[in-house]
Amino acid sequence: MSQSSPTPAVTAPPLAPAVPRNLCTDCGVSRTATPQDCGTACQFIKPDYPAMEARVHGRSRDPLRPDERFFGPYKAMVRASLKAPITGAQWTGITSRIGEKLLETGAVDAVLTMAPDPADKWKPMPVIVTRAEGMAQVRGMRMGYAPLLALLEPARAAGHKRVAIIGIPCQVHALRALEAKLGFERLYVIGTPCSDNTTTENFHEFLALLSDQPETITYLEFRADYHVELRFSDGRIKAIPFLMLPLSDLRPDFFPLTCRTCVDYTNTLADITVGYMGGTGEQWLIIRNDRGQELVDLLGDELQAALPADNGKPDGSKRAGAVKGFLANTQRAAGGLPLRRMPQWLRPIIGWLMPRIGPKGLEFARTRVEMKAVESIIHLRREEPARMKAMVPDHVWALVAAYGLTPQDGEKR
Repeated sequence: MSQSSPTPAVTAPPLAPAVPRNLCTDCGVSRTATPQDCGTACQFIKPDYPAMEARVHGRSRDPLRPDERFFGPYKAMVRASLKAPITGAQWTGITSRIGEKLLETGAVDAVLTMAPDPADKWKPMPVIVTRAEGMAQVRGMRMGYAPLLALLEPARAAGHKRVAIIGIPCQVHALRALEAKLGFERLYVIGTPCSDNTTTENFHEFLALLSDQPETITYLEFRADYHVELRFSDGRIKAIPFLMLPLSDLRPDFFPLTCRTCVDYTNTLADITVGYMGGTGEQWLIIRNDRGQELVDLLGDELQAALPADNGKPDGSKRAGAVKGFLANTQRAAGGLPLRRMPQWLRPIIGWLMPRIGPKGLEFARTRVEMKAVESIIHLRREEPARMKAMVPDHVWALVAAYGLTPQDGEKR
């Protein structure tokens, strides 16, 4: 009598085609049996962050906690790393290890996340992981549209009732909007900040600008020390200062409008956000609610953690120069003018100075969030002005006010 093959630890269910929509990052909702859910779930239609934060976390942003206007509600923030880093993971692999622990302990039946597409290691492929050893197949960073939420229906059809989802902000917003109708017994949401997505094809163009052998790049990470780290198949590691990146050589539509107008950079509706911006060389954990704390507790003494570094000043002057410079360049780019390029001879000097005198830790994170808010207003005002009233929440207007960006007639709810 032949024995049946064991169920694979990772499965990639077939997905329906996406329904074409304007301002869409293909989170996966349009690929489900109810694509009309996009109308109420999409972050790019009419987000209501105060109401959703209150429902998910028990409260919205507290005005008495100044950092919540940047990062959303939280219980605690730490910089952390695994004492035993996981080979092949981004940073030390905290997100991967949380997924493993959830499956090892039986806290969840499945983890919905992204694996590399067999035909392209950088292309995300939505998968359902049902055994802890399967998390080894989803380590690392992907770049491209990723219809994660198309997995919700096959996950339920397979009988999974306790689920963890690892997603970026636009995916998590839609998930939270649909959460009540999904009927899961338990749902853990592990969020990562988003730093401007693009198509996988576009990303290959970017890699080709960074190396004359882009096919040998195995790892890419933006670091809080103003460098991008590249690793190569031969073991080499290369760090490129942000100022030396060929961003001005990218074509204008390299980043889609959705990613230039995102109002939730730090994934405020996740139970925990795991990123890098406030980590100062380690990972930055924003523990947002009791469920997020439960996820950290799963790691026990495998995790080493400390308070985040912060060289900011109460008046914001530490980051003001960087944000104002970004504002001026973004206004030029949005108006079709060439970016102001720093003289080539000066770039290495400034690249050396920035990690030493620039914003660090939480102040670096505040800087990036303000830059993202500035970018959202400028691009949306120019390209989709009729959407501003619905798409831009009050917390974004509050972030840009210090830089002279205020609502014009009809732009504010």
